[in-house]
Amino acid sequence: MPDNIPNIQFRAWRNEHHLSRAEVADRINTTPMGIAEKLVCDEERIRRWEVGEVNWPRTPYRLALAQLTGLSPEALGFSPKRRQSPLIPVQVIPADALQAEAALYGTMELAQQLQASDVGSGTLEALSEAVDLLCRAYPVVPAAALRERTQKRLAQVTRLLSGRITLDQHQELLVITGWLTALLGCVHYDLGEREEAETARRAAYEMGRQVGHGELMGWAYEMSAWFALVEGRYEDVVTAARMGQATAGQSSAMVQLTLQEARGLARIGDRREADKALTRGADVLGKLPIPGNSDHHFVFDHSKWVFYAATCYTWLEDDDRAEEHAIETIQMHTRPDGTSNAPMRVADAHIDLGIVHARRGNLDAAVDQGMAAFDIDRRSLTDLVHRAGDLDRVLRQRYRRKGLAEEFHERYVTARHALSTHRPELLG
Repeated sequence: MPDNIPNIQFRAWRNEHHLSRAEVADRINTTPMGIAEKLVCDEERIRRWEVGEVNWPRTPYRLALAQLTGLSPEALGFSPKRRQSPLIPVQVIPADALQAEAALYGTMELAQQLQASDVGSGTLEALSEAVDLLCRAYPVVPAAALRERTQKRLAQVTRLLSGRITLDQHQELLVITGWLTALLGCVHYDLGEREEAETARRAAYEMGRQVGHGELMGWAYEMSAWFALVEGRYEDVVTAARMGQATAGQSSAMVQLTLQEARGLARIGDRREADKALTRGADVLGKLPIPGNSDHHFVFDHSKWVFYAATCYTWLEDDDRAEEHAIETIQMHTRPDGTSNAPMRVADAHIDLGIVHARRGNLDAAVDQGMAAFDIDRRSLTDLVHRAGDLDRVLRQRYRRKGLAEEFHERYVTARHALSTHRPELLG
């Protein structure tokens, strides 16, 4: 798993101008600086810039880039200072991460029994740490287990809210409750529990509204955009994403909302506006601090931008660009032992690659990629069924009578049935 930070701003500029890496390299060589310095830029150099292997190109290349794009190197995402990678968290969250959160729960319960007040010194800090652990467990912990643990935490916070607390403590507890409720809504949706997910989403928004927490409200709008995307309400995706951007401020929620807008626009087929949204998202993300724990569900990192771009270009039928981003998504999130720190992103990337292979006429590779997505343990069943449906449609349109296409269709139908009956074990 690479430890570089992708340069998404430079990549977004290239994508918006519909240029391949080779074409950008050729244009750099033919700038006034490129000609004067006899630069020999090539596709591999552009790749190294984009994946973050080179953070600050040599002076002639920086000047050539400025001549080509009209932007400064910094505006293109380059930096003379090497940044810490967001792809490797400071504290690794294992599959049994809930044990650490459970231990913290027991410690807090004991501390409260020894204190005269309901919320003593350190309780809120410990609660915030517990919420952080739960949000960081989201990518790898089975959804049902995470749902149970989150509900238990919510019950504890609800008891504190009904006890003896100050006004400031009440505000802090509402924010904590809001994040827990938003997380619970995401897990409910992963499990196909649509009504419960929407109830939690609305509750998280209301808590954010009560305390004036724009980022929390923004994430509630993002959840609405996500639900609409999966359910095929693409105009609603764009509307919800834009409404959320009005509240989210300069935050991870703003980036996520902008990328959801891009996905909605891609589904509609608006390439120009989707590219613009991807670029705006990259620009906002480029101004945010590098996250210490990028596995936190409500933190947007640079690798996630690459993942979102892969799906956008798959839907826009730009197969070369979709393949490029999907392959890099899998590479960025795969450890040397073959495990992943973001299995749900990897599953979607396999579906993207499957669609690309199917369009190119390679049925074997298409089905292999689709089956690989189903074989990943941690996944959003709702999202997986939605994305697998994309691949199934392409396969049935192009290879209806082929055995491999039928094999994938049967696997897809089984997954759809598991979602409708809330029985993920049917996918085993």
